[in-house]
Amino acid sequence: MNYPDLSETEERIGKAIVNAAFIIHKTIGPGLLEKVYEVCLTHELTKTGLNVKRQVVIPIVYDGISFEEGMRLDLLVNDIVIVEIKSVDLMNPVWKAQIISYLKLTGLSLGYLINFNVPLIKDGINRFRN
Repeated sequence: MNYPDLSETEERIGKAIVNAAFIIHKTIGPGLLEKVYEVCLTHELTKTGLNVKRQVVIPIVYDGISFEEGMRLDLLVNDIVIVEIKSVDLMNPVWKAQIISYLKLTGLSLGYLINFNVPLIKDGINRFRN
C-alpha cells in the first residue's frame, strides 16, 4: 500500500516508543502482566517529554451517532500515535485487526503493537500505518 509520508513528529515519537520498549525489556524482561509494561512505557515516554494518555476510549461514529462500545487504546502518545501492548506467548491476528481498526476510527496514521513476552524485543514490535 502507498501511505503518505509521516511527519517528523510522528517519526520522532515512533523512535521514542521503540527506544522505550528496548529499555523496558532490557530492564525488567519478558513475562510480566501487560499493565506493568503499560505503566513502565508511559513513564519512559513521559521522561522524554511526551504526553501519554492511558486507556483512551475510542468511539464508533456511524450515521452521525457516536457509540462508546468499550474500545480502548492502551496508550495514545501526543494525541497522534497509538500503542497497543501485549504480553503473550502467541500473537493473535485479531490484535493486528484491532490496531488497524483503531487507526481507521481515529484517522491517525501510525500505531504500534508491542508484545513484551518475547526473548528479543525487536521481534515483538510491529509498526502499522493508516
